[in-house]
Amino acid sequence: MKNNSEISVSEHEALIKVLKERFEKNKHRHEGLDWSKIQTKIEAHPKKMWSLNEMEQTGGEPDVVAYNKQTDEYIFYDCSKESPNGRRSLCYDKKALESRKKFKPKNNAIDVATAMGITLLTIEQYQELQKLEAIDLKTSSWVKSPKDVRELGGALFGDNRFGKVFIYHNGAESYYAARGFRGCLKV
Repeated sequence: MKNNSEISVSEHEALIKVLKERFEKNKHRHEGLDWSKIQTKIEAHPKKMWSLNEMEQTGGEPDVVAYNKQTDEYIFYDCSKESPNGRRSLCYDKKALESRKKFKPKNNAIDVATAMGITLLTIEQYQELQKLEAIDLKTSSWVKSPKDVRELGGALFGDNRFGKVFIYHNGAESYYAARGFRGCLKV
């Protein structure tokens, strides 16, 4: 993950092409929205373009899932079929990472999301995404955990098994090769 918050002209062009193709291929995620308006909006915000590129480069396959008229923001979620491959094997947050004495993961979901300029999906956002299409059939994804759960040492994650969406708990310091996180970006 680069930290300069800018992408090259060729990266920009490639990203716009991928996002447009994904947008057109997945109309069920954003019925009634116009790609040209979305493209204009994201191109006006280079840091958001960089964040979208980071989402793409780590396997998230970002796509527009909503438009908030009140804030004039397009909302992107990671829409990859499974939890983004480039963001797995992470514990929940820095406190959890520091609490591990042995076999520490390489990083934590909250800090990676922050560095990318995105936020973890909330439980509600995760469930909204699952209504658009079944995701995390073989993997799981950390979701933003309530403060009271986190204060007790836990964190929440979701997946889809047996045709149902489940939200589970785990120790925040746990990490698995099949668990990553999905992000949200508002542009």
